[in-house]
Amino acid sequence: MEARQSPESFRNPFLDTDGRLAIYSFQGEYAMKKVITRRDFIKGSTFAVIGAAIGLPPQQAKKTRVVLIRQADVIDENSKINEEVVKKMLDEALMTLLGKDDPVRAFQELVKPDEVVGIKSNVWSYLPTPPEVERSIESRLVDAGVKKENISIDDHGVRTNPIFLKATSLINVRPLRTHYLAGMSGCIKNYIMFAESQEALHPNNCSELGSVFKLPQVYGKNRLNILCVLTPQYHGRGPHHFSRRYIWNYNGLIVGQDPVAVDTIGLRLIIAKRAEQLGKEQAIPPVPRHIEVADIKYGLGTSDINKIDLIKLGWKENILI
Repeated sequence: MEARQSPESFRNPFLDTDGRLAIYSFQGEYAMKKVITRRDFIKGSTFAVIGAAIGLPPQQAKKTRVVLIRQADVIDENSKINEEVVKKMLDEALMTLLGKDDPVRAFQELVKPDEVVGIKSNVWSYLPTPPEVERSIESRLVDAGVKKENISIDDHGVRTNPIFLKATSLINVRPLRTHYLAGMSGCIKNYIMFAESQEALHPNNCSELGSVFKLPQVYGKNRLNILCVLTPQYHGRGPHHFSRRYIWNYNGLIVGQDPVAVDTIGLRLIIAKRAEQLGKEQAIPPVPRHIEVADIKYGLGTSDINKIDLIKLGWKENILI
């Protein structure tokens, strides 16, 4: 129990002085503090803890839909990605996500023909966004009526790319992998290139990555998040480390409109694979604070597994989650 302070004295009601997730409630002259632990995160119980601490009654919130689709034949015996299968996977995932019976109509729910669309990809040389996935997205945008000259695919150049500077909609697509600082590189971290300084977002396990979604170039424009789990990486040993020993053919895509929910499912997959390959004591990578902070502090979506409706389509063998 701590001496009572004014609410203004807390820099953030959900972050402790050392950067840990925490909540405060007042009893008389004292502030009661509850630190949000890794276990809370993994159990998906953070919101229940916060709600109880501040006296909110339990609520039945509408679940956020996320689609996981896998196909055994999307990668052949020579590790080549089949673009036609990718396009069919993307179509089925979008139709399921948005409740449409036609893939073009599904894309038209996301963007209008007169829009300018930036596809934020990832070009990390060891595990980039597959061009087969990029082309499948671009092709469906054109089918939905968006002019090809109003579409651009970029990563490091998004702050100066003319299309991204005037974009009205963004589509977020990248592979899933672990990261030595953030714990995990997913859809939230993929937008770091919109920040003036990427290094400024590195402290405290990159916990403030969600702030990028509040920048003018991004705010209110994120329409779709696609986490490529075709060949995810579940372990690394430091900055820019890559080893084929730690990737596997999962043959999937995780798709949703909520970047936090998509990353939450991605993290569950990483944890399950690490537990399988490295043992339960190494199941959790460096604390991926940014996912829950993006939810609690920045309101970008939900990290509560109990509020995510995960729909699994296609190949089920070794699905892990």
